[in-house]
Amino acid sequence: MSEVFGLFPTPFLRAPGVLDPRLVSALVEHFSASAVRENNASANLSHTSMLRPGDSPLLVEAAALITPRLAEFGALLFGEALGWSIKEMWVNLLDTGGRQSMHNHANSFISGVVYLTPTHPDSRTVFMKSPGGTEFSFKNDHAGVVTGPYNAEKWVSPQPEPGDLVLFPSYLMHAVPPNPGPRRITMAFNAIPTRLDSWGYAINFAG
Repeated sequence: MSEVFGLFPTPFLRAPGVLDPRLVSALVEHFSASAVRENNASANLSHTSMLRPGDSPLLVEAAALITPRLAEFGALLFGEALGWSIKEMWVNLLDTGGRQSMHNHANSFISGVVYLTPTHPDSRTVFMKSPGGTEFSFKNDHAGVVTGPYNAEKWVSPQPEPGDLVLFPSYLMHAVPPNPGPRRITMAFNAIPTRLDSWGYAINFAG
């Protein structure tokens, strides 16, 4: 009997309602006015400067709720329960017609997004295979192809609700399609473990 094994799958964690409505509302109210930095991906996309949890009591509260999920997800990536810290956070405002081009996050191991407002179904975060992947150079791509987990080039994340959290490896390419709905506000962040040890060769990270 034939068996199919999914070799080296990429984990993606979704945790509904990690931030409660009160905190979500406070984050939107406090940071919307300071999200004035332009993004070259779209004229209708802006964000705050890079922030640390200690920059605001609201971020401290949010980080305290997110960090246990980082430990849970980090154990999948590294096989051990490690200490984790959020090194930077920022709030994104995606107005009608705005988009975010394909990118990943450098100098971190886990990245995440907390959705702070309702998201139009057409502007859900999309995750993609790396352009430098190991797929065949000649594709089988036509109207009759059935797309599955082993031949898909992209994956559209589930419909989020305000307060929902997603975590993914920082190397994973992702983008946001053009937003046909009202303003979409998210809080993104990058995280690092306190320490990694490879048979005695250890690196300590400063948060």
